[in-house]
Amino acid sequence: VVLITGASSGIGAACAQRLAAEGDRVYGTSRHPGDETDASGVQILAMDVNSDESVAAAIEQIVRAEGRIDVAVNNAGFGIAGAIEDTSIEEAKALFETNFFGMLRVCRAVLPVMRAAHSGTIVNTSSLGGRIGLPYQGLYSATKFAVEGMSEALRMEVRQFGIHVTMIEPGDFRTGFTRNRRYVAAAQEDSAYKGSFERTIKVAENDEQGGSSPEQIARLLVRILRTRSPKVRYSVGGISQRSAAVLKQILPSRVFEWALMKYYKVA
Repeated sequence: VVLITGASSGIGAACAQRLAAEGDRVYGTSRHPGDETDASGVQILAMDVNSDESVAAAIEQIVRAEGRIDVAVNNAGFGIAGAIEDTSIEEAKALFETNFFGMLRVCRAVLPVMRAAHSGTIVNTSSLGGRIGLPYQGLYSATKFAVEGMSEALRMEVRQFGIHVTMIEPGDFRTGFTRNRRYVAAAQEDSAYKGSFERTIKVAENDEQGGSSPEQIARLLVRILRTRSPKVRYSVGGISQRSAAVLKQILPSRVFEWALMKYYKVA
């Protein structure tokens, strides 16, 4: 029995449909679900990861129907673009509420169910931006850095209960993420960062639109769930993106920073 949050489109939908095709019993969540069961056989539930009550109700519904939850895939989230100085505290809080605290809510809700069964797997969707601070997506990167730290610690804490925790770190993929990315209010105005911001975001959006299909992540998820002992993290995307995190570790910090700024045309 698999729970996937943010399953209405993009990576979440691709993963839900692939696992259903593999024969798994899949429950996908959305804030605004349509039909209760989609064409692939995925059961669609209402869940707002920003609400304790909504998360608890959805988990209870699955447990009542199935008696267990074997896998939880935390995929719900969104991106925000803009200079850190231009980002309001309210905008930053909203981003953390969904991308980090929403994931934490789901983890806390499913863990008692998994501990009772002495088994389970939690897959947290991080990002290349969880390993590298991306210019003009700094607050998005901050949420994913938080996901990385929490997931690493949680993995060690719950191993004693037979529960696995792992992360998927996507690079750029062709999904609705580009279209749905929010822009900080100040980015639309006379920002001191305007020229640099527009150049950088154009590079990022071109990479996303030329990226791989979310099916690649869905296939990876199947492999992870068929693995007896998943790794801490799985990077997925183009070779340049997958190697970026490695280069960050081996290159002098200033050299890596220079290369990143050059690539994204920051200055």
